[in-house]
Amino acid sequence: MAAPPLLFLSSPQTPAPALLAPKASSSRARAASNAPPPPDGAGPAAPSRGDRFLGSQLAAAAAASVLSQEDAERRRRRQEKRQALARKPTGTACCYGCGAPLQTAVDAAPGYVDPATYELKKRHRQLRTVLCGRCKLLSHGHMVTAVGGHGGYPGGKQFVSAEQLREKLSYLRHEKALIVKLVDIVDFNGSFLARARDFAGANPIILVITKVDLLPRDTDFNCIGDWVVEAVVKKKLNVLSVHLTSSKSMVGITGVISEVQQEKKGRDVYILGSANVGKSAFISALLRTMAYKDPVAAAAQKYKPIQSAVPGTTLGPIQIDAFLGGGKLYDTPGVHLHHRQAAVIHADDLPSLAPQSRLRARCFPANDTDVGLIGNSLFWGGLVRIDVVKALPRTRLTFYGPKKLKINMVPTTEADEFYKREVGVTLTPPTGKEKAEGWVGLQGVRELQIKYEEPDRPACDIAISGLGWIAVEPLGVPSSNLNESAEEEDNESGELHLIVHVPKPVEIFVRPPLPVGKAAPEWYRYQELTEEEEELRPKWHY
Repeated sequence: MAAPPLLFLSSPQTPAPALLAPKASSSRARAASNAPPPPDGAGPAAPSRGDRFLGSQLAAAAAASVLSQEDAERRRRRQEKRQALARKPTGTACCYGCGAPLQTAVDAAPGYVDPATYELKKRHRQLRTVLCGRCKLLSHGHMVTAVGGHGGYPGGKQFVSAEQLREKLSYLRHEKALIVKLVDIVDFNGSFLARARDFAGANPIILVITKVDLLPRDTDFNCIGDWVVEAVVKKKLNVLSVHLTSSKSMVGITGVISEVQQEKKGRDVYILGSANVGKSAFISALLRTMAYKDPVAAAAQKYKPIQSAVPGTTLGPIQIDAFLGGGKLYDTPGVHLHHRQAAVIHADDLPSLAPQSRLRARCFPANDTDVGLIGNSLFWGGLVRIDVVKALPRTRLTFYGPKKLKINMVPTTEADEFYKREVGVTLTPPTGKEKAEGWVGLQGVRELQIKYEEPDRPACDIAISGLGWIAVEPLGVPSSNLNESAEEEDNESGELHLIVHVPKPVEIFVRPPLPVGKAAPEWYRYQELTEEEEELRPKWHY
């Protein structure tokens, strides 16, 4: 039987696209030619699997490096904190007068106690009641220095460096404490401690201005308080409040105690400041006032820090049980600053820098019959020289500082010879020819172009770090010639040219004039502030 024939089914052949739709093909080609290139990472530029793996490994390594750096920084900070806290005073027995560790080895060094006395007090657990030999000498008026180095004192005995004293305060920034910062009004700029946050950290600060009893008579403290607050704001130091005080007359002490009790909140209280601003005297005034109501403070008065005219009396933090409600009071070593006059003069001359009574203005010239300033040089002891290059006929310089430093005026052409001949004799300190031979001289020179807009008020103060200040008054000398006076006052603005010489590295500050004396309220201008600015400014108390 024959096989059936095979049937093949076929669809119609599809013509080539080019033959069916030539127009569509050409339009797509044109669109493709106008299309933007493929983005990076797509198409031919797409990374291979190896590229992606390598990229992920590099990103992971970078992230690990950042984390490693952050971790190293955290470890460094922790280590720094541990080292700083290790300097915090522990149970080591110290002299209650100066804070130096008690020792029986070197009889001339701070902290020395007779071995027999030390053993007796130790046996009866009374080492906290021991006063070292140096403090006994200081309490009887002897000038026994102990601080040398950068910011210390040339001559005298040097058992500890200024750098070591700063290290003893390094733990403070890591403590939770209340800081009471002291500033001397006579040496406001030199004793301000502009970098106080390096010591205090983020702890709250109460600013206390000391020695206001030394300001000239009839000074208006409303003007002083406003001036101080404005200066603090310009220095960008954030403080809780400002207090004007005197440890001698007890002015303002009660206000400080009230705020300390309010802000303490169980924390320790540290008294901080540069050397010789009166920290120990301030603590004595605090304890004396608190003793009326606080039996703990009354008991602490028996063993309070020693007071002395020698800068650098306190050599270590001194713990004082002063508060009934908990928390300790600490007297701290003064921060010794290399830019103050005390750091360059001999230790024997230090008492001459400390005013002992109320400041009195010393004016040059005193009246219009005296010799004018132009072309002359004024010497303030052997520590400051001012050359007057350009000034008005009635320009006056008024000196505020220690009375022991005499002021001499000579023609500028004779000033160099006069200084070489009289330094150590008429121009003191330095005192004596022997000290004058090793004297550094007035090598620091600063030219001042002082502009003024109102000649009838002081143009500025020239503050000498560690000494005092000089008020510059364009028309300070009263004139008996009315026509001449009216003609000078018509010149509403002008410029004075002075050259100031000091020892290196003593600093010279030019600042707004401090409103002291009876006439100050007439020319001093209070700051005009908005309600918001007034609210943000620290309040001052007196």
